[in-house]
Amino acid sequence: MIIEINSMYPEPRKVKRAVEALEAGEIIAYPTDTVYALGCDLLNKKSIDRLYRVKGMDPRQPLAFICPDLADLSKWAVVDNHAYRLLRRVLPGPYTFILKATREVPKMLHTSDRRTVGIRVPEAPVIVEVVRQLGRPVISTTAHRPGDELVVDARDIEPTFKGVELVLDGGLGGRQPTTIVDLSHGSIDIVREGAGPIEALQ
Repeated sequence: MIIEINSMYPEPRKVKRAVEALEAGEIIAYPTDTVYALGCDLLNKKSIDRLYRVKGMDPRQPLAFICPDLADLSKWAVVDNHAYRLLRRVLPGPYTFILKATREVPKMLHTSDRRTVGIRVPEAPVIVEVVRQLGRPVISTTAHRPGDELVVDARDIEPTFKGVELVLDGGLGGRQPTTIVDLSHGSIDIVREGAGPIEALQ
């Protein structure tokens, strides 16, 4: 099912429909401040397993999740003063930050033997409002398979990713994924250069 939604001022009833889908264990697709993404409920293990299958990902590959703001982020990630100053400067924005996970993060989301987690606070009203209404983060991964063209049109998501039950169509998506930054060792390590400018991290 595709639902057209205002990307800047998302209609409450459409946000509610997305929240209901997540609570029911469904996989949804939505616009972010970079590319379209696929997501599910943080606390639903079966949905997370399905998300891996829908995208065709190795289950050992880490997934990020979306928080609505910095205050919520600190519940899930350990943020020291240095990291906080950086995050406050560039978020919300097109970055994914790898940080040490708190005990609140379900063990199934820890990457290998490192207790880390990838977190986004996007400048994207649709998914931010969905997360606020859900009351917990949404597990998120780009609607893109390595080697394939980026999916920029929401109408192409369902044919490309079988198993996505709801698509929030906020118009054409971007063509660059997030910049991934690892802060878990106390330094700024660029894992992937994307839409977020590197200069802003200095």
